[in-house]
Amino acid sequence: MMEMLIDILSWASFVGGALFLFIGSLGMVRLGDFWARLHAASIVDSAGVGLILFGMMLQAGLTLVTVKIAIIVLFLFITGPTASHAVANAAFVSGSRPTDMVEDITAPKAKPKVTKRKSRKTKPKATTSSAKKKSGA
Repeated sequence: MMEMLIDILSWASFVGGALFLFIGSLGMVRLGDFWARLHAASIVDSAGVGLILFGMMLQAGLTLVTVKIAIIVLFLFITGPTASHAVANAAFVSGSRPTDMVEDITAPKAKPKVTKRKSRKTKPKATTSSAKKKSGA
């Protein structure tokens, strides 16, 4: 009975991961904007591959293979979004903007002036010899 439940859960995970991979690949082909394609690619990476590897972990049982697959899943969940963010940031900095990007009307039009911070140097205290010179003694 327990083996059947594990098989059902793992195959549901395989099918769910395959659906995410299929929908993400359709998005990569059909979406026209770089930003939308990048979103589709990140969904494929995180959800699709994660679900398939989770199904593999269920099939492997409690073995060293499961630990290795869990480490791979952890690595993918850390590096996938980080890589997508790095690619998106590089594209945005280079001047690429989404086609339907809305301008923020509440943002200030001119860049605010940056004022330099004044240093807090204190004047040296007058010594007794310099005080005598000022008083004329």
